[in-house]
Amino acid sequence: MIERVVFAASLAALLMLAFGRAGIPMLARLHARKAIREEAPARHQSKAGVPTMGGIFIIAAALVAALATLRGLGTGPALALLIMLGYGAVGAADDLLGIRRGRNLGLRARERLAVQIPLAVLAALYVARRPELGTALILPFTGALDLGWGYVVFAILYVVFFANAVNLTDGLDGLAGGTVGIAAAAYAAIALRVGRPEMAVVAAAVAGSCFAFVWFNAHPAAVIMGDVGSNALGAVLAAIAIITKTEITLAVVGLVFVLEGASVLLQVGYFKSTGGRRLFRMTPIHHHFELAGWTETQTVTRFWLLAGFAALFGLTVIF
Repeated sequence: MIERVVFAASLAALLMLAFGRAGIPMLARLHARKAIREEAPARHQSKAGVPTMGGIFIIAAALVAALATLRGLGTGPALALLIMLGYGAVGAADDLLGIRRGRNLGLRARERLAVQIPLAVLAALYVARRPELGTALILPFTGALDLGWGYVVFAILYVVFFANAVNLTDGLDGLAGGTVGIAAAAYAAIALRVGRPEMAVVAAAVAGSCFAFVWFNAHPAAVIMGDVGSNALGAVLAAIAIITKTEITLAVVGLVFVLEGASVLLQVGYFKSTGGRRLFRMTPIHHHFELAGWTETQTVTRFWLLAGFAALFGLTVIF
């Protein structure tokens, strides 16, 4: 089984390299170029015009590699890949609107959620209705907590949160690709450990595709993944976690995403409750450190290190 997991990761990486080499010039010819939000740090304006929507290649490489490796597409992998494609489609619509308008302004939040939530409902109901999975949260070292049908609400919020948290993480060259790759690689091992080898294949395919994408996305980026990639990657990580019943573990392995998403929620809440005061210089939190004097490369490297340490700690929880 380990050989199939390694094969899935390797095939996804090779496909991503091939898709990137052929596809990035195509994105440039189609004028699929990044618009930078006005409030971003000043040095980010140099990224304007970089081809975007490179996440299409990540999704395609991971999908083909997973399908080529799996011996029959079970319901678990099928659901995870469907969630990845569905959230990727929402992100693609967001990207296309932003490109058409020439501004970093695509779908409204309520429009994104109108599609994201029903897709998350599919994943939540699947897990809740499977006798071998059920509605319990597995708590490391302490046992299980059965949420009953409250688990469905939890799982919906869980998938939506991670999809948007990875989207927030995608703000620096190589940041989202590297951190998702680390988390997905850890989840390939975790899925094997909990007896879900088919989900390990999916996680490995995502990891291989993400790591290869960083070849093109490393600073200075030749392509940006866009919302099509970040939404899909966050959602598929969450789907893998709920299908393997390791939801709490992803909160550890995906610590960077938790911090990125929580920083925005805290900033908005604090700003509204204090009449305009801020907790951080800017959110998502990687911008806070940029404004504190870290270079882009320092910020990305240090966040990769944090992601690596978090993944190792998450693995100790499982193993």
